[in-house]
Amino acid sequence: MATAGLYRRLLPCPPAVEFASSQGKELFLEAIHNGTMEGFYKLVSHFQTQSEPAFCGLASLSMVLNALAIDPGRKWKGPWRWFDESMLDCCESLEKVKVQGITFGKLVCLAQCAGAKVDSFRASHSSLDDFRKYVIKCSMSDECHVISSYHRAALKQTGNGHFSPIGGYHAGKDMALVLDVARFKYPPHWIPLKILWEGMNYVDEATGRTRGFLLVSRPHREPGLLYTLSCKHESWINIAKFLMDDVPLLLKSEDIKDVHQVVSVIVSSLPSKSEQFIKWVAEIRRREDGGPSLSTEEKARLAIKEEVLKQVQETGLFKYVASFLSNSCSKESPYDADALPVIAASICCQGAEILAGKPWSPAGYSCQVTCMKCLKAEDDKPITMVSGTVVNGNTEQGVDVLIPSSNRKLCRNCSSPSNYMRMHPASTDVLTVLLLSLPSTTWTGIKDEQLLTEIHSLVSTENLPSLLQEEVLHLRRQLHLLKRRQEGKVDQDLGAPHS
Repeated sequence: MATAGLYRRLLPCPPAVEFASSQGKELFLEAIHNGTMEGFYKLVSHFQTQSEPAFCGLASLSMVLNALAIDPGRKWKGPWRWFDESMLDCCESLEKVKVQGITFGKLVCLAQCAGAKVDSFRASHSSLDDFRKYVIKCSMSDECHVISSYHRAALKQTGNGHFSPIGGYHAGKDMALVLDVARFKYPPHWIPLKILWEGMNYVDEATGRTRGFLLVSRPHREPGLLYTLSCKHESWINIAKFLMDDVPLLLKSEDIKDVHQVVSVIVSSLPSKSEQFIKWVAEIRRREDGGPSLSTEEKARLAIKEEVLKQVQETGLFKYVASFLSNSCSKESPYDADALPVIAASICCQGAEILAGKPWSPAGYSCQVTCMKCLKAEDDKPITMVSGTVVNGNTEQGVDVLIPSSNRKLCRNCSSPSNYMRMHPASTDVLTVLLLSLPSTTWTGIKDEQLLTEIHSLVSTENLPSLLQEEVLHLRRQLHLLKRRQEGKVDQDLGAPHS
């Protein structure tokens, strides 16, 4: 029996020069000497081959995100947070990408959803000189990387549309080093910048628009470090639609007179399972991997999470949300569902399974023992650690969970004593952040001018501290991207809101 198949393709030279050839090595050394290979080293450290014939965009993006050391805020395998093609699904389903590939606009959407800072340029709205300027900029630094979207025909290669990162630049020859993620087909190669630019000017038949290039860099700080918005499931896309479309109509139609009513109308109308739309991220570790003290990296991450939590709880809006959730002493406390032992037991069970490299399911493991420890950092600052012994049949796994917490004054029995308690992230601050993340246009339908002014003062990002401001703006961009995806407009508008 005969089996049809292909083993690589012969790289058309010219116009390309294979990276591993004698000439390619010369170009590499000369580019190093001229300082235009600085972005190469981190990129090549994360160089990967696309896992599916149509995954060139996903492979290019995951390669660049990992090279920039952006924390995805979600687990890949085991306990590890790491970008992989399989995780880049918030702007297009993997099943659809596997069949059709991904468009330029949706790759921009993915990069923004993943937390990167992205500047995107279609060839029809840019120039060869602009492209060269950005290629040189990123080739002289490891703080940004360029992903090119081009048609292979311009390079005399087989195939059609393709994505690949640019690994360096040779000024004397005006050539770019293409780190082709389809390594099963073509090796990395140098290509004249003008020819690559011609390939980007091809029109993508799927969108009727030209291709282009992305300038991807790290944000000032990792967004979503404490709070993360899930943009994976269609039901959650509907929640995003509710928040961005329905809430403004509710506020316009209701006879609302004060902030308490604003909070009541929104929170009372939230769809079911909306609590799964935004979550806070806990750090886990095997008990044997840790010790009585935390590493420098663990302390730094926990300190930032706690500062964000503190800033949320100091906002004026937080007080209104807390008041709404605890409006009567006769009702069951809204914090019962946020009780630390309940949360810790759930996280410990999830932790044990992901540390074992298995997907989490509530029926799999049970947390037999949970205890809370208060550790002391070097500066005497208390650190909350929950330790659990998770049982699965005859096996046990010790899991530690690092819980961000902040001092907060609590109401006890409807009185207001001056004592403070260490509070972990709970529904009150999660809801507060979700409301802060709504677009500024959400509130414009409020008819009472005095109330509208008060609301704007409570939700304006300009009034927020820098860490919380970045967290909120990142979530707001994710909402914007989800809405664009729901409307099928991802390729029509590459921009994202910043305020």
